Amino acid sequence: MEIGVLGATGPAGGALAARLASLGHDVVTGSRDPARAAAAVTALRERWGDRVRSLQPGSNADAADADLVAVGVQWEGAVATVAQHAPALAGKVVVSMANGLTKVGREFHPRFPDEGSLALAMQKAAPEAQIATAFQHVPAAALGDLDRDLDGDVVVCADDDTARARVIDLVSAIPNLRGFDAGSLANAIGVESFTATLLSINLRHRGSASLRLIGVEPRSVET
Repeated sequence: MEIGVLGATGPAGGALAARLASLGHDVVTGSRDPARAAAAVTALRERWGDRVRSLQPGSNADAADADLVAVGVQWEGAVATVAQHAPALAGKVVVSMANGLTKVGREFHPRFPDEGSLALAMQKAAPEAQIATAFQHVPAAALGDLDRDLDGDVVVCADDDTARARVIDLVSAIPNLRGFDAGSLANAIGVESFTATLLSINLRHRGSASLRLIGVEPRSVET
């Protein structure tokens, strides 16, 4: 599958691009500046060699033309980027991994647009796309370290059942990650807000905790 990552020169976008490429996906690393995308791919290839040989640099427009698209843009610009590429995203599964956050002292506070969550704002900005949430609680540093085994669960929300199932399959193909069906995008506000809590815990306890669900096992998406 060809996957495009909008904003792949940032920490989250670059980490996801590298991890997906290491699984054999063709990944287009997008950026507003194609030269920055090329430099990012060069750096990743120097670090990981043939493990990321399927990475290809391009513009955000190139990434938006892929079969499935992830939004790695920092949260302040994520919705505007989706709106800019809405025509190309129509009919596609678009993964939102953004969290609105503000650091206040020794904790993080969630930030939300008027729509209630960034995922819902993206859906409004690109109404013909199939927005799904994923990877909000996976630390970017761990996601991008291909020598490190990931350990955690990923909560997936989407209004479209098929889109949710596709993203869960994508998540579950990453060793040691489990994807869980959390229902519609209405629940994205809880997913995004919990990130502030998790990061606050990590900051105060000097850790790198991720999400793990106990007492439940993954299952097929219910339609």
